[in-house]
Amino acid sequence: MPEQSNATATAAGRGDPRVKALRRFALSITVFNVLGHLLLGFEQAYLTPVVGVLTGYTVELVLETLEARAQGRPARYLGSPVALVNFLLPAHIAGLACAMLLYGNQSLWPTIFAVTVAVSSKYVVRLRVNGTLRHVLNPSNFGISTTLVLFSWVAIAPPYHFTEHVSGVLDVVIPVAILLAGAMLNGKLTRRMPLILGWLGGFVLQAVLRAVIFDAQLAAALLPMTGVAFILFTNYMITDPGTTPTAPRRQVVFGMTVAFVYGLLVVAHITFGLFFALVIVCAMRGGLILAANLRRRRRPSGPHGADPTGQVASSTPPATASAPMPVAAVRRSMS
Repeated sequence: MPEQSNATATAAGRGDPRVKALRRFALSITVFNVLGHLLLGFEQAYLTPVVGVLTGYTVELVLETLEARAQGRPARYLGSPVALVNFLLPAHIAGLACAMLLYGNQSLWPTIFAVTVAVSSKYVVRLRVNGTLRHVLNPSNFGISTTLVLFSWVAIAPPYHFTEHVSGVLDVVIPVAILLAGAMLNGKLTRRMPLILGWLGGFVLQAVLRAVIFDAQLAAALLPMTGVAFILFTNYMITDPGTTPTAPRRQVVFGMTVAFVYGLLVVAHITFGLFFALVIVCAMRGGLILAANLRRRRRPSGPHGADPTGQVASSTPPATASAPMPVAAVRRSMS
């Protein structure tokens, strides 16, 4: 889910498209959860999203307070009610995403654990990107994936529950509405349409390759694309601006890589491949960023190195005051 850094969430300008994206996504996922539990057929307990959100708020505030004290700076949620609301938007999204996508039977602990891991990962797994520490793992996806790995009795919510209690024309209206809303959000605010196109194209390609090489049924390999769960993953999970590339070409590569890793996981008969594929690719991207940072540290800052003050040594000697010309030379020049 698009959980950007809290520094972005607390950005001042009203015109910041990233803050607008966070607000609109937080609103849309809240409305979808409310409608899901009341009308659509979400099978988790009514208390699940409430516990998820409160857990996210608590973990976010505690970790930010501890980090602010350790760094000797004011906490980023201070200043105004608007700053507090903007700061908590990523935690709100993570809480609702984990509550909506995980199914832990009658227990709330899987949701609590997943949200705690999701929010904590933003403070624990960070790398320096363009001089700024940024988290590299998609928080909601990482929390969900960690929970699925550690607790075998926990599963992803069944895909049918997104439209379980509706029929007829609503079976078409709901997916189309989610698709259009996500397309507008990603096209105008997050600017992740190249990533989506790379992901969709890569998904079709991996399905064709599985059909040709491993004799899989092409229709079955493409079938996940028709569900609401796939639309949610495409528009609201894989497109997290904080953990995906910015350049369009790199976005396409990122999306296609997730699709191909998913195909490999399916061939290996590993379930929940969508979530695991995204974690793997985010970790691969983090490894590339780390390698680039290490190379940058080892590389001299200039062709001739730099002195302790940071100034690059020049091969041209500095200009000095002109020495007086010899008397004989002066006489020759005058003759």
